[in-house]
Amino acid sequence: MTTTTLSPREIRRSKAMGADYVAPSPYSVKAALTKGDTLTKLSAVVFGLGNLARKQIVKGLLLLAGEIAFIAFMVTSGAGYLSKLPSLGTQKQGKVLVDGYWEYTAGDNSVIILLYGVCTIVAIIAFVYLWTLSLRCAYKAECLAKANGKAPSLHDDINTLMDAKAHELLMFLPTLGILVFTVLPLIFMISMAFTNYDHSHVVLFDWVGFDTFKQVFAGGAGATVNAQLFVQVLIWTLVWAFFATFLNFFFGMFFAMIINRKTTRFKGFWRAMFSMSIAVPQFVSLLVMRTMLRQQGIINRMLESAGLIDGPLPFLTDATWARVTVIVINLWIGIPYTIMQITGILQNIPADLYEAARIDGANWWQIFVKITMPYIFFVLTPYLITTFTGNVNNFNVIYLLTAGDPVPVGASAGKTDLLITWLYKLTVDKGDYNLGAVIGIMTFIVLAVVSLITYRSSGSYKNEEGFR
Repeated sequence: MTTTTLSPREIRRSKAMGADYVAPSPYSVKAALTKGDTLTKLSAVVFGLGNLARKQIVKGLLLLAGEIAFIAFMVTSGAGYLSKLPSLGTQKQGKVLVDGYWEYTAGDNSVIILLYGVCTIVAIIAFVYLWTLSLRCAYKAECLAKANGKAPSLHDDINTLMDAKAHELLMFLPTLGILVFTVLPLIFMISMAFTNYDHSHVVLFDWVGFDTFKQVFAGGAGATVNAQLFVQVLIWTLVWAFFATFLNFFFGMFFAMIINRKTTRFKGFWRAMFSMSIAVPQFVSLLVMRTMLRQQGIINRMLESAGLIDGPLPFLTDATWARVTVIVINLWIGIPYTIMQITGILQNIPADLYEAARIDGANWWQIFVKITMPYIFFVLTPYLITTFTGNVNNFNVIYLLTAGDPVPVGASAGKTDLLITWLYKLTVDKGDYNLGAVIGIMTFIVLAVVSLITYRSSGSYKNEEGFR
């Protein structure tokens, strides 16, 4: 077997970091290029050659297939789109009169060029990683063949994947899904923010640098988007997310504790009643509530018939009423989820903690403050952070109830619009995709800062061993 020799710097780092230090792999690209034999070095040109020569047929063919697929992609389309990426296309659609009929010739489409250009760049990065993988695999096969007389077989590699590298096998598909369906669209969206892709430039558009950001934060009062409008929508988004998160949490905790009391009868019935709202699709509930809360909806008619009001209440037509209404309806939707979460936690708090507190003479409030609440917060801090993030991006509740109305704040946003619903209006309704991309980037920055600071300050992050 091969051994790894650590440099003096690595030895010092190992002593400083203790058991958390992981020695670098001996099968690095640098080692492969400097210490590898001819077959290993040729694997930098013909992927998998070193593995094929050492009878690792499947691994070698997979590496070679990856190289061939990349070359074919670049030759057929990748290189063309990459060459057009700096200009995003210049050729307009044309037409030629042939035998008395106009024949149209296709022009460039900047959206397609940008999308395939981004995909090509990502493919190049993946190819570079595949290049390093080819070298490292070839050098590893060479070293193990010299040490053991032969390179690991396919059966050996499968056993390693099922045992020592089981985590890599299990995480491969989820990681690939995140890269393809999250990271790649995110790069495409961020790139769009640096163009003038709006309702006036639908087919052909250009790179404009930070001009779109300047338009968002330095636009005049009559602009579609300006700094004042952005700040107003941002403030309401954070206010909404705060109330939607913590009111759900505290009311859900209150009901969960009431149901969990020893003196409460029919616990299963009460939990089932709250769970019923989860069983109904959320968009159905929201559309029904929107119909009921209209000026001529059933709630206003019932209140008028009972003589409690003289005219319809402006649940969805007045700015203040609408904001309070969406928060209250969100409580009705979100509390059952919190009840389920906290019920499970309450039933798993160690009973000896309560017994010791009662022996020490603690009352119910002291037990709640010193034991129950800290335990719930310790367990649910990550859940609260993700819930807050979800509420910032809670498109369904706002759009299905009010569609961002009433009383427009500006030319493009309403009083109940969140950043996410405002982004939707800017893109789908108005066609200003560059402005929507900037709003999306700013939303991401706000959420990332809030989430990271909150989570790193929580006990769940600082004390992973558990509540004591």
